[in-house]
Amino acid sequence: MSIYSKGRRDFIFKVSAASALTSFPLLGFPLPISPEEFVTSETRYGRIRGNRVDGVNIFKGVPYGGKISGERRFKRPAPLESWTGVKDTLELGAPAIQPPRNNEPEPSEDCLFLNVWTPANDGKKRAVMFYSHGGGYVGGSGGAGGQDGANLARNFDVVVVQTNHRLGLMGFLYLDEIAGEEYAGSGNMGVADIALGLKWVNENISKFGGDPNNVMIFGESGGGGKTAALYAMPEAAPFFNKCSIESGPGARMLSKDRAQKTTEHVLNELGIAKQDWKKLLDVPASKLLEIQQKTPNVPPFQPKAQTVGENAIWGFGPVVDGVILPNHPFDPVATSISKDKPLLVGWNEDEYNFFAWQRKDTAPFSMNFEEITERLSEQFGENASKLVATYRKARPNATAPDIFVAISSINMMGLGSVEIAEKKTEQNGAPVYLYNFGYKSDMKIPGTDYEMGTPHAMDISFKFNNEVPPKEGETPRMGFGGSKPDRFIASHNFAELWSNFAKTGTPSAENVPAWPAYNLQTRPTMRITEDCEVIENRFSEELATWREIGRL
Repeated sequence: MSIYSKGRRDFIFKVSAASALTSFPLLGFPLPISPEEFVTSETRYGRIRGNRVDGVNIFKGVPYGGKISGERRFKRPAPLESWTGVKDTLELGAPAIQPPRNNEPEPSEDCLFLNVWTPANDGKKRAVMFYSHGGGYVGGSGGAGGQDGANLARNFDVVVVQTNHRLGLMGFLYLDEIAGEEYAGSGNMGVADIALGLKWVNENISKFGGDPNNVMIFGESGGGGKTAALYAMPEAAPFFNKCSIESGPGARMLSKDRAQKTTEHVLNELGIAKQDWKKLLDVPASKLLEIQQKTPNVPPFQPKAQTVGENAIWGFGPVVDGVILPNHPFDPVATSISKDKPLLVGWNEDEYNFFAWQRKDTAPFSMNFEEITERLSEQFGENASKLVATYRKARPNATAPDIFVAISSINMMGLGSVEIAEKKTEQNGAPVYLYNFGYKSDMKIPGTDYEMGTPHAMDISFKFNNEVPPKEGETPRMGFGGSKPDRFIASHNFAELWSNFAKTGTPSAENVPAWPAYNLQTRPTMRITEDCEVIENRFSEELATWREIGRL
């Protein structure tokens, strides 16, 4: 049985709920559109055929790696074999092993497929935006609706690429200690797959109107954690030029000791002795998924202050193994391998509300200050009173639920984002830009009169410019973004900032103030809304208390 503190247990439950987002049928995302025509493109491995839809060429289910099942389980993929003729890439490829996903193929071990959205296969050198999906390292795919890349490609003249890759136990089971050299790096196959996707982009994207020498990697939640790992990986380094880590501040990854404990847990659950580890290759994927679902999920970051027991099971995620991932991305310092690569990092102001919604936990939204302090003490002990007092002083008009959400949200995703911005600044290399997403949705948390605000994952549809006015004759659809028309402005701002960062390394937008790089004196932060603003020394009082109690 896994062992972890009540606060840790509660937090893992919240973070694991993030994987539900990628399969939840959120409203307001693009609906399927009939293709106008077929288009073809060359790749190194053969010719492929996709669709042209509303001015965007779309290629789905493009293979970028070979077999990873059978004798290849937990190892590097087999080489991708070339084909003759024209391969149809009209439908999504299989996602990684996980519960079935809405409107996607059946999950499969052999899942190395990617999707490309481009304005044209015309030889133009467009910036490439390479996205890693969320889902807490155990769920999700490159084909989820809210992150559809068509609007971003069409409206901002960029090429968008997203991969499926190994997840969970298949992607991050650490066997190096027991399986020998043949399985070196086994604990990082999930992110090694993504690096292979980046290599495919480097070799092929010029045929899709993209510039292989101008690639931005970005990702949200678990995708932010995976992107942080890529930022520190030698095999990924040659294939990207800039990076954005969104609501998944992976300053630290799993240690080998922690990963080994998870491996021991898996073997014990299956009744397999260490010396018989090869039996893992014969266990049906469905059984391994059962074990995975009984194992706590790793958050998209490791907190600075660890409050778990010595024997805790931390689940599946990237491992600092000295092979694929030589060191933590931002601990004790920012990785030197990406010193000259500009970075965006930040979080959503009301991250917590997504997890409360997923758990149907309405209690915090009717609590008084005494009650929120008691609940926060489960995680912060005697420091809960100090945090509440600080937040009440900094925000005198805030209600008790407001304070609870603010403390919980910054603890989840904000503190790590600030730490990354500080470490990157101290490196004196390429600039880093810190942001808060703050557009407020009027959607109510079910069972309450409390508005969703800016919950975890709401940024996905905004930065992909999928919050857009309905077309003539189309029924308006409401998702996380709510019903207010100014959400379309906020979405345009977000997408323009990100696409210009991809193009130039500097985030900018026509109707947005200049965004200065982060520094340790004025600490500028861009608050992204329908009316963006730069705020200096934001949350200074609150962050001082977090530092005082050792959380930052």
